[in-house]
Amino acid sequence: MKKYIMALDAGTTSNRCILFDHDGKICSVAQKEFTQYFPKPGWVEHDANEIWTTQLGVALSAMNKIGATAEDIAAIGIANQRETTIVWDRDTGEPIYHAIVWQCRRTSEYCDKLKAEGYTEMIREKTGLIIDAYFSATKLKWILDNVEGAREKAEAGQLMFGTVETWLIWKLTCGKVHVTDYSNASRTMLFNIHTLDWDDDILKLLDIPRSVLPKPVSNSEFYEYADPMHFCGAIKIAGAAGDQQAALFGQTCFNKGEAKNTYGTGGFLLMNTGDHPVRSKNGLLTTIAWGLNGQVNYALEGSIFVAGAAIQWLRDELKILEDSRDSEYMARKVPDTNGCYVVPAFTGLGAPHWDQYARGTIVGLTRGCNKNHIIRATLDSLCYQVNDVLDAMSADSGIRLSTLKVDGGAAANNYLLQTQADISNAPVERPSSVETTALGAAYLAGLAVGFWSGPEELAKKHAIDKMFVPDISEEERRKRLRGWHKAVRCAYNWARDDDEDE
Repeated sequence: MKKYIMALDAGTTSNRCILFDHDGKICSVAQKEFTQYFPKPGWVEHDANEIWTTQLGVALSAMNKIGATAEDIAAIGIANQRETTIVWDRDTGEPIYHAIVWQCRRTSEYCDKLKAEGYTEMIREKTGLIIDAYFSATKLKWILDNVEGAREKAEAGQLMFGTVETWLIWKLTCGKVHVTDYSNASRTMLFNIHTLDWDDDILKLLDIPRSVLPKPVSNSEFYEYADPMHFCGAIKIAGAAGDQQAALFGQTCFNKGEAKNTYGTGGFLLMNTGDHPVRSKNGLLTTIAWGLNGQVNYALEGSIFVAGAAIQWLRDELKILEDSRDSEYMARKVPDTNGCYVVPAFTGLGAPHWDQYARGTIVGLTRGCNKNHIIRATLDSLCYQVNDVLDAMSADSGIRLSTLKVDGGAAANNYLLQTQADISNAPVERPSSVETTALGAAYLAGLAVGFWSGPEELAKKHAIDKMFVPDISEEERRKRLRGWHKAVRCAYNWARDDDEDE
């Protein structure tokens, strides 16, 4: 009898591996950070080989910690940072450029050009996405256009493109399989979410050869065995999903109208909209949640570019925190923010604002503001951004959330979750395991190999750690939201060239 499912959680700043048992309990964890590269302002890159070696290393480490062998593991499931773009040589397996990370803004001007030429509606209709530098399509085009010889190699069928799960599956299988799952494919801005295939019109528009693209597959099926050389034995690879869709699945949001927010590097709010895509009128994305047992579920998503990364900024750049975990203690040292608001728009603003020229700002400062006020205001900014997205989701779906399920690293922060409940005027539910991203990947892989019987069994395993209920007056809530909206307006358009404002 197999004992474990291995979840590979390939994040933006670190890679992790978690081994889960039949009860969905964590049996072993290993984690390692990898290098962030910032070659120019607004540019963010990773080394794809480092992503792979780090991910393989933590997988072996998690197994070694509990003496697990390949024989003990029923399947591997992968959850990954989405949109991050890797292009490698089909023959050598070597990346031809660093991975361009989802946060990278280098293609903003090209995106503006596409909008000016009138392609917004066509792209939204086919992909469910807005035109933005966030998604993989323009990153892939940039590599083909800017790396010497890349365009010619691509035309000759010598290059492969993938998001991180595609790269990891390709490496795990020693180059046997070049696939992407529906959820990750739906974040490329090249994938038609209605036909479940790459869209020829968009490929032609961006001049991307079809031969570089992986085969789209469902989120829960046997893809191939991981090569025995990696784990001293073959293990089935049987599930993959973008990290946010994996978290939605891990939170057991299997039904239409159920939603979760992940406080990770960014903040990501997803609502399951069932088997039909819901078109947003409020700046949200329509995306694929997962493909399972021959059926596709869709979701509405609001993406906040900077959430946990704002706390890292307090620690690493401002150096007013020694450890991210101290943020709750410091925030509680003061009764409020003393009128201070932080808008952490370091790489633009995501949903529902979608202003790629917005930049971070701190407003309302007086001589009485100290570092604790700024830390508290930074935590509050995560809650305000989530609330902006919740309001947009309610308008699109016609559903006001009864409860918001939360996860991600910052969900351990009680101050943050209480503030979220207060600002959003809805109960906030933290599950017993906040590792829902990895759990979702494990669930998808486990279902494919019969480790679990179906979603009903998984829903029964979902346990709540704590519920946070709103605890401020409506008057206070409205007052704080007014201040937030005023602060956000100050961040708009900051990085746009001055001559464009004239």
